[in-house]
Amino acid sequence: MSLLGCIAKGNHIPLSLPLLSFCISVSLCLCGGFFSTVKAAEVRTLTLDQALEIAAARNRDILKAREFYKQVQGKYMEERSAALPQITLTGQLSRQQNDSQKILTGGFIPTRQDTGGAELGISQVVYSWGKVGAAIRAADIGFRTADERLRMARQGTYRDVSTAFYDILLARELHAISRQNLEQKSRHLDEAQRKYTAGVATDYDILAAEVSVQNARPDLIRTGNQLRSTKDRLRFILALEEDVDVVGALELTPAGLPSYEESLAIARKHRPELEELRRRKEIAGELVTIANADDKPRLDIKGGYGWRRLAAGDARGDGQDWNVGLYLSFPFFDGLKTRGKVAQAESELHALEIDEAKQADAISLEIRDALNHVREAQEIVTALTGTVEQAERLLIMAEKGYELGVKIRLEVDDAELNLNQAKGNLALARRDYLAALVNLNWTTGVLGEGNVPASSP
Repeated sequence: MSLLGCIAKGNHIPLSLPLLSFCISVSLCLCGGFFSTVKAAEVRTLTLDQALEIAAARNRDILKAREFYKQVQGKYMEERSAALPQITLTGQLSRQQNDSQKILTGGFIPTRQDTGGAELGISQVVYSWGKVGAAIRAADIGFRTADERLRMARQGTYRDVSTAFYDILLARELHAISRQNLEQKSRHLDEAQRKYTAGVATDYDILAAEVSVQNARPDLIRTGNQLRSTKDRLRFILALEEDVDVVGALELTPAGLPSYEESLAIARKHRPELEELRRRKEIAGELVTIANADDKPRLDIKGGYGWRRLAAGDARGDGQDWNVGLYLSFPFFDGLKTRGKVAQAESELHALEIDEAKQADAISLEIRDALNHVREAQEIVTALTGTVEQAERLLIMAEKGYELGVKIRLEVDDAELNLNQAKGNLALARRDYLAALVNLNWTTGVLGEGNVPASSP
């Protein structure tokens, strides 16, 4: 009897060992696939503060900035080594054979010599025309440059995370509006069918309601895809593998804004881009000193202590070997190579001064734009306050009038359109206001330093 026949008749199924193993394997595979699906469906829900905390620990731009700090630390150790004693240990063991000495000495001098020895040498810079000191100072300034670069990466990441967070909240609001619109039009279709059954509506009313329902579906699909895209963007910024969602609302309390002059003063003091350029200018000044010292006198002290052994024929000898000396080097003419390096270093310094002025001008413009965007969003939020409630009342009145036969279908559609536009515009204005505040804090260089606006849970 076949396996299916046994199952159909409820009989006991005789299972051989290979068949039993196959069934167990299939069951395990199915269970594994089920649990994998459950695991893949896990979603991590975050508040804004939690998202910022994760970004500080996992964002790749921040991690790269931290690696740059390690590079600067290595550079500082490299430059500092020039001011420390250089200690070396050398050893040698050699054999020399020269048969030509037989002709000159008549065999009195052995033609083979064995030599060996070891020496511990030390050298120390005494004076380098400021070159070593300038290199150490430049490397030390590099630490502060790395700090500013880390601040730059952190603030840029906080801005991106906050904006992505608010984008998710906006996409969720728009998706909810689209879903409510579809549900509303579906109710209108049900009402038209009820009236048609009662004999107070025509085929035109049903067809118009069906078309409205179908026209509402693409917007629901579009906003749903937008919601998924914004979540994926936040997940990318946070460098997370699992799916993410957020908890919060686009709620805000408009507050007073600083003046342009106050914001500009804060930015000039705190913007990491300006601070980094100032540090790079200091480094460039030290590089001029380093380049200028290449054709200047240099004084070093060198010494060594060791042991030597010499064997020539039957004669052998060994003993201590030491030396110490003060060495002066003065490359007073190098074909104007040093002058060329100095000219390059000075030009780099002047270029950084120009970059600093250019960056300051760009920041002043960014501050004006940021303040204007905050004011614009704030004014739109104020203008739309109460509009949603009014649009909802108009829709209720239009639907009631349509049921009583004193309103036409077009008036109901207009009321629905006005309500959806009011809800969408208000949600967009709130998102723009929150994002504009984040951008203003980033523009002034204080984002992530106790001035990050948070949404209300």
